[in-house]
Amino acid sequence: MERLRKNAKLYTLGLLFITNLFIWHAVVTEESRTKLTVAFLNVGQGDSIFIEAPNGNQILIDGGPGKSTLREIGKLMPYYDRSIDMLIVTNPDKDHFAGFIDVLRRYHVEGVLLPGTISGTAVYKEFEKIIKEKGVKKILARRGMNIDLGDGVSLSILFPDRDVSNWKTNDGSVVTRLSYGEKSFLFMGDSTVKTEGIIIFKNSAGLKSDVLKLGHHGSRTSTSAALLGYANPSYAIISAGRNNSYGHPHKEVLALLEKFKIPHLITYEEGTIVFETDGEQLNRQSF
Repeated sequence: MERLRKNAKLYTLGLLFITNLFIWHAVVTEESRTKLTVAFLNVGQGDSIFIEAPNGNQILIDGGPGKSTLREIGKLMPYYDRSIDMLIVTNPDKDHFAGFIDVLRRYHVEGVLLPGTISGTAVYKEFEKIIKEKGVKKILARRGMNIDLGDGVSLSILFPDRDVSNWKTNDGSVVTRLSYGEKSFLFMGDSTVKTEGIIIFKNSAGLKSDVLKLGHHGSRTSTSAALLGYANPSYAIISAGRNNSYGHPHKEVLALLEKFKIPHLITYEEGTIVFETDGEQLNRQSF
C-alpha cells in the first residue's frame, strides 16, 4: 500500500513537471517571437492565407473550400491557441469561405471582414448563421481601412473602394497589402483585370510588394502585365488544386511570369508555402 502511495506521488510529480515544461515552452515561444509569418495554405482548389504577427495576432484571409484549412492551420498554430483575431472573406464563393465554418466552430474569432458582394447559396447561409450564433463582429471592407496587427505589422485594404453588392463576386474581391518594415505582401483574392485597373489607377505607387498572391488561382482573367510591372514581386504565389477542372494556372499567366522573370510557387506542387520576415530579410521556411 505504501509503495502504491509513493508511486502515485511520483506519478503526480512527474505529471506536474511535464505540464510545467509545456507551459514554460509556450511562454518562451511567445516571448521569443520576432518575425512575421505568412503561410499560403495548401487547401486544394481554393484560397487560404494564414498571417501571424510577431506579437501573436492572427488573421486568416479566406477559408478554402472545406476542412483542409482547419488541418493546415493546426500545423501552424500552437496546440493551446484557440483564438484567431480576424477572418477575411475576399469573395463569397465557396472556395474562399466554406472552410471558415469549421474554423468558427473550433476557434474564438473576434471579427470577420466582408467584401459586400452577395451569395444566396445554402453554404453561405450556414456561414452567416454561425457568425450570428457566435456573436462575431461583421465589418464591411473599404479602401483606406488599415488593420494594425501590432509590432509594426499593418494590413491595408486596397479594394473595394465602393458598394460592390451588385458586382460579380470576382470583380468585387477584397484586395489587401501587408507590410512589415521593408517587406510586403500583396493579396489579390479572385480580383479580375477590371479590378486590377481600378487599383492601379488609384494606388499605383503603393503596389510594390515582395510577394504577390496571384488573383483567381492563376486564371487568365487576372494578373495583367500592368499589375506585375507595378508590383514587381520577388515571388508569385498561385493557390490551386492539382488537376483542377479549370486548368489553373493558365499557360498565358505562366508565360507572363516568365517574361517578367518572376519565380512562381504553386500550392499543389509545393504544399503549404511559408514565409518569415523580420522586416528586413525575407525567408522561405520548410513546412
